[in-house]
Amino acid sequence: MKIYVRQDKNFIEDCQYGGRSLERLYNTWYGRVLSKFILMPLFSTMATSGDRRRASRNKIAPFVLKYGIDMSDFEEREYKSFSDFFTRKIKPGKRPVDADPGAVISPADSKVLCYDIGDDLKFNVKGSEYTPDEIVGNGIDLTGFAGGKALVFRLSMDDYHHYCHIDSGKIADSYEIKGKLHTVSSISSKYKIYKENHRIVNVIDSDHFGRIVYIEVGALLVGRIRNNGITSFEKGDEKGYFEQGGSTIVLFFEKDRIAVDDDILEMSGKGIETKVRMGERVGVATNA
Repeated sequence: MKIYVRQDKNFIEDCQYGGRSLERLYNTWYGRVLSKFILMPLFSTMATSGDRRRASRNKIAPFVLKYGIDMSDFEEREYKSFSDFFTRKIKPGKRPVDADPGAVISPADSKVLCYDIGDDLKFNVKGSEYTPDEIVGNGIDLTGFAGGKALVFRLSMDDYHHYCHIDSGKIADSYEIKGKLHTVSSISSKYKIYKENHRIVNVIDSDHFGRIVYIEVGALLVGRIRNNGITSFEKGDEKGYFEQGGSTIVLFFEKDRIAVDDDILEMSGKGIETKVRMGERVGVATNA
């Protein structure tokens, strides 16, 4: 799968962690039988138990080398385990936040796709049709989101696992939806993962983009979604982090609130993700 890198206007190949195992899980009969257990949160907890032991630190250096992680971006400290490595923090100034109040920023280091939410509150993600209600449950009035935008930020194992608030504002509501832990890679695209996976739904009253629905989606080998519980915040403030594994953040914007950057729209139209960093502009408020 190609990924667009907007800084040098080039493409790279997505290197999927555990790709062969995932192919067997999703594309063989015995994998689909085993998936009834493997996709349960208990399995992810058990499967990563060894990575929480001190001896697992030996996996860090090969992982950094294979995925080309620039460790000069991160705090210098001794990691207790491979799992501890995924909670590493960025050095100050390494993820500058676009200071323009009207700039929509990426909440995380990730790969982003943009989707139009239809007037019938439906949108299509890699062959699966969703309504926002399927993703957030039935507890939110989503009328104002018809004709709006959905931004899907996919984090893979090599990405920085912390995420931030994209605007100043307040959390009006927050709740958890229990579920499975599918991988969020393209291998699982035939499943409605954003309807089935464990997730935390946040309703945010932002200062510059109206009401936003901000959803953290757990994935295979993610033990926890760790939010800091702060309900009033500024743009760029840390919101939380994912523990070990891939994961996704989905943002819903109301109609006529934002305009997404042209390169992201162009690539999304081709089904190609765009690589972005936390704090980087991905769009602008239409009333800015």
